[in-house]
This record gives sequence, C-alpha cells and structure tokens, in this order.
Amino acid sequence: MTQNHVSGMEASAVSVLKRAVDLDQNGRFQESLVCYQEGIQLLMDVLKAVRDESKRGHYRERIKGYMDRAEQIKAHVNQVKEDGKYHEEIKIAEDATGYSYEVLFKPYISSTLTEVWVEDPYIRHTHQLYNFLRFCEMLLKAPCKVKQINLLTSEDEANSSQQRSALAEMKDSLKTQGVTLDLQYSSTIHDREIRFDNGWIIKIGRGLDYFKRPKGRFSVGYCDYDLRQCQETTVDIFHTKHTKSL
Repeated sequence: MTQNHVSGMEASAVSVLKRAVDLDQNGRFQESLVCYQEGIQLLMDVLKAVRDESKRGHYRERIKGYMDRAEQIKAHVNQVKEDGKYHEEIKIAEDATGYSYEVLFKPYISSTLTEVWVEDPYIRHTHQLYNFLRFCEMLLKAPCKVKQINLLTSEDEANSSQQRSALAEMKDSLKTQGVTLDLQYSSTIHDREIRFDNGWIIKIGRGLDYFKRPKGRFSVGYCDYDLRQCQETTVDIFHTKHTKSL
C-alpha cells in the first residue's frame, strides 16, 4: 500500500472523527457514536498498513481514546433509552446541505429494524412522491431487514388518480424486493412522524418534504440529496420501547 493511500485513509479518519467530536460536544450522541465507530475503523485500517512501530503506538493510543469515549456514549444512550427519556433535537438551517435521508436516518437504523410507519399528510405531489420513494430506497440499502412499510397520508383531492397510481406502482415495486407497503388515507392527519420498530421515533417539522426545489434538472443537488439545499426545520428524535403501541 502506497504512502499516499495511507495518508488518504488517515485524512478520512481525521475528518470523520472531527465530526464525531463536534456532534459529541453538541449533545448529538447517537450520531456521534456512528461517526466514532466509522472513524475508529478507518484508523484501524491505517494501523494495519503502517510498519513504523512508533507510529503504530501513536495510532493505538488514539484508537483506544476514541473507543473509550464511544463506549461511554453507548452506555449513556442505552441507559436513557432504558429510562424512556431519550430526546435529541437537530436544527436544519435554511439553505443547509448534507441532510439526505441516509445521513438523517442512518444513526437510528439497526439490524433489528423490520417495520416502519410513516405518517405524513404531504405525500401527494410528484416531488413528494419521489421523496417517499427515495426514503424507501434508503431503507432497502440500509443494514436492516425491513419487511413492511406503513404509510398514512392525505388524499390529493386535485389529482388523486396520479397519487394513487404512483403509490400503487411503488407498492408493486417494493413487493418484488420482499417489502409490503400498506397504504392508508386520512382527511384529518396533521402530525408528521416516522416510527421504527426498533424503538426510534423521528419527528420532522416538514415531514419528508424538507428539501428545496433545485434550480434546474441539471443543477448540483438534483440527483444527490446530500447536495440539495434544505428548508429550515427541526428534527426531534425520541426512543421508546413501546413504539408499536403508539
């Protein structure tokens, strides 16, 4: 392995661990834990590639420090989850980028996740339907075994045929992936929240529709939601052992 490659891996580790520390200091513990784990793995890859014993000792010391902090955070998060008191708030600023569904939901997806509930009154217009499709695709790619997605939304009175047709197509497509999509409509739904059967509840002020319209079909951010500007909103994350009874 070349020195340039090792330096690149170390730079990536430093970047991820810097974000872990920033999130940690801001009390966003679940997100910081994911970053610590990723950064530690990157540093371990660097350690395997380094032959100089003094450098290896330096990396071992850094890895141990980050692992100790990650274990402390994990214990803290597990305790507040057990106490039913977990609450984290993320404020997405106007025009902010870097908040794709993968980034926002990844810290709360685990291998035990099998069922998801989405309550969002605005899965109606074309771009909102695409948002929901992207969310489903994110779940399919995630390290979990989702078998059922439940959507509760409101009916688009102006163009219900397009909405129902699009959701029916999604339902058929998800079925080929081994996932059941259960659709329900409500004329009184107002709240927006996403519930995972591993205990996490994510409430987004704007629901899944927190991205701004791209400037054009060939503008940066049109395809990659990490590069798409966001509208200002707040994300509240809770944990409960009784998700299914809510």
